[in-house]
Amino acid sequence: MKHKEENSRRAFIRTISLTGLGMGVVHSLPLSAVAGQSLIIAPGTHAGIGPDIPFVPKRLGSWWCTLEDLLWSQKKITDKIKRRAAAFAEADIDTAVSYGFHIRFDFANYFGQLHGYLAEVCNELHKYNIKFIEHYSCNHVERPRGEAEFKKLHRTQRHHTLLFHDPKAAAHAQYEGHLFQDICEVDLRDGSRGYALQYQMETFCHNNPGFLDMHRKYLQRLEKEVSFDGYQVDDMCNYAGLATCGCKYCRDRFKKDYGHVIPPFGDKSFWGDTKKPMLQWGNYENPVFRDWLKMKDDSVADHVKLVKETVGKKPLMTCCSSTGPVSLNAISLNLERIAQHVDFFMLENVGTNIKSVNWVEKDAEALQQKDIAAKRGNSPTIALSYTIYEEGAYLGWGLARFWGVANWASTMQYRLVEDPVDSLEMEDAIRDVNNWEMKHGPLDFMEGKDLVEVRLVNNSYNRANGWRGTDGKEHWHKVKEWSEQFVANNIGYRFLRAEELADAAALQAGKTPLVLDSMGCVSDAQFKAIQQYLAAGGKAFLALPFGTHDEKGNKRSKPLSGELKGKGLQIVETATSGPVVETLIKKGWLKPAVLQTGGDKRWAVRCRDHKGKMILHFMNTDMVAVPHETIRDMGNSPILLHIGANMRNNALVFEVDTRKVPLTALNILSPELKDRKVPVEIIRKSKNSATLKVSLDGVKVYAVAQ
Repeated sequence: MKHKEENSRRAFIRTISLTGLGMGVVHSLPLSAVAGQSLIIAPGTHAGIGPDIPFVPKRLGSWWCTLEDLLWSQKKITDKIKRRAAAFAEADIDTAVSYGFHIRFDFANYFGQLHGYLAEVCNELHKYNIKFIEHYSCNHVERPRGEAEFKKLHRTQRHHTLLFHDPKAAAHAQYEGHLFQDICEVDLRDGSRGYALQYQMETFCHNNPGFLDMHRKYLQRLEKEVSFDGYQVDDMCNYAGLATCGCKYCRDRFKKDYGHVIPPFGDKSFWGDTKKPMLQWGNYENPVFRDWLKMKDDSVADHVKLVKETVGKKPLMTCCSSTGPVSLNAISLNLERIAQHVDFFMLENVGTNIKSVNWVEKDAEALQQKDIAAKRGNSPTIALSYTIYEEGAYLGWGLARFWGVANWASTMQYRLVEDPVDSLEMEDAIRDVNNWEMKHGPLDFMEGKDLVEVRLVNNSYNRANGWRGTDGKEHWHKVKEWSEQFVANNIGYRFLRAEELADAAALQAGKTPLVLDSMGCVSDAQFKAIQQYLAAGGKAFLALPFGTHDEKGNKRSKPLSGELKGKGLQIVETATSGPVVETLIKKGWLKPAVLQTGGDKRWAVRCRDHKGKMILHFMNTDMVAVPHETIRDMGNSPILLHIGANMRNNALVFEVDTRKVPLTALNILSPELKDRKVPVEIIRKSKNSATLKVSLDGVKVYAVAQ
């Protein structure tokens, strides 16, 4: 999906940055152990540090809270808890996630009532064997500055369940003896408290020992008072951006651990052009600035580690809106850096407005995070999809199935200025498709293995060092374009990231070609591993430049591309130059296992093996968003009401390489077809090939052949 609302995390990047860098999800290897085990050890992990997976969420739903719920334990509230828990069970939701009471320390004066409410919710859900995951943001307090900011907060952040201190009370607000104003980040420009303008929040410093002590003690209390099954500690980043932090703890750490003093604000050799939006600040040519970014990432990672140590064997996840663009450096949002401390992986996916149907550009994020999760001991992966109406919920569910991940459905009516009179409760919006899934045989995403025909390299060194090519585009731009072209040509792919790229044995273990596009920053270890891979007969598509800098961003005397050799190395055009994948197919350099020869080509196909049986998922890449006539989101985009389709010929024909995609008897199923099954015609042409004839008549969003 392109965006959620104008005040989403992705929109935070979009509205501040003039570069147009979008932000935007997730698992490919099978889980080798059953749910119920607390520790699953996979290759590349070590006993004692693998993920904690006592259960696997599959069909999640947000348990929305409102300010009224602080009236617990009044009968009205307890009755509502009972009714809603029963409705969650009827909707086949297996995991509920707390939503609301989000900026948690704003509620410090009410933790007794809040925890009592959450404990009763937890107990009621457990009667239906539904897990309950806590979800809150730990490192902010709402502090609008002035009347305009106050009104903006109440227009755009209603879903946070707003109850914050007024300016006079805020000066005394505290928890466990830590005054909130004393643990805030310090703005490097003027010494004021760090402020996230997009969310009207003052920000706590990840290096401040008072804040870390306060958060640890709060988690310990929460553990005692509520029997949560897991935690999502949200916003593990720095929304105040590069303007922070100049507190003594950050200055001391930068000096002690990195050997630098933070330069005065405005020093162009470090800060770059500060007249630009904040996300474009910084001189990446300066190694001190690159170290500054690394320290900020390290500080967040240390905080996540503290949280994981505090919650122990309970699974931990956090939110990460994107993993690829350079712009993320400015807010220290780095999932790869914190992955070792996280057990479940999730990312906000589709939004409530009409842009939600444009899902293809999110495929890169989905598969990038699937690889992060896979390398973290085959952790569960979750796509969170927002909606207001039923068809939006169906879209998110379909995408989760297409990607092979868990689906977290969440209504977002509290994000609008006022709730639409016809908006649905979350459990009502997702009930029908969840019920359909359970009736027609749920596919366990943890068992699914994606068909992989190429390995797309996303090397995080390029992001860390702010590398861009002479065309002004960064490595991630190229990676996303390859992803979209693979989707358009039904080519199965997975991501390969920095650590694996330096592992010659891992590269050689895979038999599919590498795709390396505009990879300026390459380490010596990566170069050596790629050379060994090519020498062993490996194949790679290389779009220059390559290896102009090392992994720390230092320019090499000459690019490594001049030394890269091998019979399997093909120099190709960069993906942003045009339909490169189509060219590779025409030349015979790429031979798709599933080649469409008839019908509308706007259906995307993804093949996934489930315990030896190949399943085919179909997703429409050209949906028509039908907007609500009057309701718009904060960015003035119409809310998605219904979904249509432009498809003209749903009689699809494919030529299939049955060595890669073994075929058994298949039927088309879809919630849009209800209980009807449509047989797939399979015409065997030879030992290794077959023609597949698929009818998707009556389907406009998603179908599966199983």
